[in-house]
Order: sequence, then C-alpha cells, then structure tokens
Amino acid sequence: MSVANNLVTIKQNIEQACQKVHRSSDEVTIIGVTKYVTIEKAEEAVKQGIYHLGENRTEGLLDKHKVIGDAATWHFIGSLQSRKVKEIIDKVDYIHSIDRKSIVKEINKRASKPLDCFVQVNVSGEESKHGIALEEAETFINMIKDYPNIKVIGLMTMAPFVEDERLVRNVFRTLRELRDQIQKKEWDQAPCRYLSMGMSNDYQLAIEEGATHIRIGTSLVGPYEE
Repeated sequence: MSVANNLVTIKQNIEQACQKVHRSSDEVTIIGVTKYVTIEKAEEAVKQGIYHLGENRTEGLLDKHKVIGDAATWHFIGSLQSRKVKEIIDKVDYIHSIDRKSIVKEINKRASKPLDCFVQVNVSGEESKHGIALEEAETFINMIKDYPNIKVIGLMTMAPFVEDERLVRNVFRTLRELRDQIQKKEWDQAPCRYLSMGMSNDYQLAIEEGATHIRIGTSLVGPYEE
C-alpha cells in the first residue's frame, strides 16, 4: 500500500475514534515515524501532507534532515544519549524522551533557546521500556524549573504490546491523569498540554483516552526497508 492509501485509512480511524469521545480530529497530530524506512519514503510522506516526522536514532535523523530539512517538523522520539545531544540540538523541534537529569542538563547547555519537550513516563513499569517511573514524574518535572532551556509541553508513554484492551487503556488513562495533575500546578516550565501516546497498533485507543500526538510508523510508511 502507498503512503497515500495508508493515510486515508489512518485519517478515517482517527475520525472514528474522535467521534466516539466527542473530540475534534484537529486536536490530533500524526507523527510519521520513519526510522525503519528510506529517505525516499520519508519524502513521500511529506508530499502527502505528513509534515511531522519522528526518528529514534541520531544518525537516521541527521541523514533525513540533510535531504528534507525544514520541509518537515522534526521529532526525536527515541532514547537520547547525552553525548549525541550536540549533534541534533539545532535540527529537532521536539524531543519526546526526556527521562533523566543528565539529559535535561545537556539539552539545557546546548540549546540556544527553550526547546519543546515531552517527559517520557514508564507508566506500565516494564523493564524493557525507557522512561521515568510514574511516582517520580512530578518531582522530576518540578526540578526542570532550574533548566530554562527545557519547556515540558507534554508527557509521552508507550503501552505494552498486548491484546488486553483494558490494560492498554489504563496506561493511556493514567498518563492523561498525570498530565492533568501537572497542568493544575501551573508551572512556568511545564504547561504540559499534550499527550504523545499511541502507535500503529493502538493509536485509536490512545486517541479515545486523550492523545494529542500519535506516532505512526508501519501503518503509514510500511515495514523496514534497506
């Protein structure tokens, strides 16, 4: 299937999910996750109107940014090593994986202006997943006030890859509740308006639970390409 055909299906699914919970589809941003595909496929996505691209490796982001540049808005969605920050800091518009003080300090040092970031929370508690523990998130976000080049615009999580819909929903709902809790603090460093959650296998559930940014790879641009 082409990106164009895939996008038609995804937009229909988004509309259906939004209607179920009385939301507008305009509230949902599709991030095309291009980490497994060629630069040409990423360019095809942009031509179809997917202007937000997500990469989880610094090398992949740099390679695609070199060709696509400012035609896309760039999201770094993978775990970021502190030593790699300087390579991408002037290329990315958003970082979705803030989860430790060392990365906060490095971004704050390297950024020339406040950078929009999502704090990654490991809601499910799975050892295989990155992210700060749920019970530590509020303290962590409060600490960020000491680093003016970090603006926490939202929270990010990944749900377990399971068929149990109730379990997946609970992860997304818990993140939304934490977001609401942080919003009430009215912290300058953390307006925390957005929720980055939901991927190819569960984005409809994520939208029903409040997702504002969904990270879609395989369903949009297809499987791994050499």
